[in-house]
Amino acid sequence: MITLQARLRDDLTTAIKARDELTTATLRMVLTALTTESVAGKQARELSEAEELAVLTREAKKRREAAEAFDGAGRSELADRERAEGTVLDRYLPSPLADDELAEIVRTAIAETGASQPRQLGQVMKLVQPKVAGRADGKRVADTVRRLLSG
Repeated sequence: MITLQARLRDDLTTAIKARDELTTATLRMVLTALTTESVAGKQARELSEAEELAVLTREAKKRREAAEAFDGAGRSELADRERAEGTVLDRYLPSPLADDELAEIVRTAIAETGASQPRQLGQVMKLVQPKVAGRADGKRVADTVRRLLSG
């Protein structure tokens, strides 16, 4: 099975040959972030698939937040560029969870933990986060857990 980094490198080569500037720049940025993550800490290490996905998710989130900030500052051309980079990154992320799928995962976690009050959010989140990694934003997950614990 081909790893995410190998797929990114192959796609980078293709983008360079096709003279696709946006994809080339975005993939170089992601590969740099993955390399930085692998050498962070006391010793260089090989990233697991989950760690690679976490880095990719973080980079996609940065693009969304930057686009919002640029829109707020009236810099639509920069916001469009950030959105375009986010679209390139979306090709490598798993498909996002639908609201009903997320709610079902949260309901299962609530049943497993026996949580019944909003202050038990952390216990539920601890079970839910590994199951939805890369497929749902943490804020969206927390909001769903709060809603289901309160209701």
